[in-house]
Amino acid sequence: MATDDECLMRIISKRRLDEAAALHPKVRATIAHWHAVVKVAVWRHLPDTRATFPHADLVAVRSNHTVTVFNLTNDFRLIAAIHYNRQTVFILRVLTHADYSHGDWQKEL
Repeated sequence: MATDDECLMRIISKRRLDEAAALHPKVRATIAHWHAVVKVAVWRHLPDTRATFPHADLVAVRSNHTVTVFNLTNDFRLIAAIHYNRQTVFILRVLTHADYSHGDWQKEL
C-alpha cells in the first residue's frame, strides 16, 4: 500500500485484461484479482514484485528487453513490461500456457 509520497502502479491497459477475461472466462476472477492487487502496489524493483507475486519471472525477448511473466493459473500467463521508475505496468499479452510455451510471443516482443 502506498504512503502519501509514493505512487501506485498504473496499469496500461485494462482493456487487454478485459478482452482476455472475455475470451477465457475461467481465468476472469484471477485476472480481476491480479488487477486489484497491482493497482494498489508500489514496486521499486523485481524483489518488490516477487514479494507480491512470488512466481513472477523476468524473460528476455527479441527486442533485447526483459518482460515480467506472471503465472495467473497453471493454464494462463500474463506478460507485462514493468517500468518501475514510472510506476507503470504495460500489459503485453495474456496467453494460455500452451501458447506461452510455444514461444512465438518472445519473437514478437
